[in-house]
Amino acid sequence: MKTSFAIAALIAPVMTLGACSSDVRLSVPEVPSEVRANSSYPSLEVRLVSLPTYAGEETVATQNADGTITANAGLLWADDPARSLTMALARQLTQITGATVAPEPWPFDAYPAGRVDIRFSDLLAQADGTLLLAGQYFVVDSEGRGRDRARLFRITETIDGTGSPADIARARSAALAKLAEEIVQNGL
Repeated sequence: MKTSFAIAALIAPVMTLGACSSDVRLSVPEVPSEVRANSSYPSLEVRLVSLPTYAGEETVATQNADGTITANAGLLWADDPARSLTMALARQLTQITGATVAPEPWPFDAYPAGRVDIRFSDLLAQADGTLLLAGQYFVVDSEGRGRDRARLFRITETIDGTGSPADIARARSAALAKLAEEIVQNGL
């Protein structure tokens, strides 16, 4: 089982490089879902996700063995976390359902048939070598047919490999694909 010490040991050289030169930016690879399902909504708007403070920051945060959270100075996400997660969820929902899905603000003339609002309580590389996504999502029927939904979610994804920053990014993407699948299967 990986510990925060192993994760910190792998991130430390990257942070040292960042201190010597410029910050290191970490991109998140796309992990496409294998699930395909129909949506009862032909169009969906994904609201800008809500994140806990540590996850909304530009720095990559990890949990220590004592439960504290450390922002790894010099190791930054390649894009604003809320924007990046919102865009990734819109892309995943499109791929899974085939519906017209776009992040807010809605870019089309006609209003979307539904809206998805995701509020994260946790998005963290944990000391036990897993990545945790937890929170609540809401699906709102814009056409007033009474199909509004509110669901809690808790998804963990193993951080494979050595626990490097790239491994954390892959785990984040895989967990996000699972969240999109959860929204489609239980919310749409």
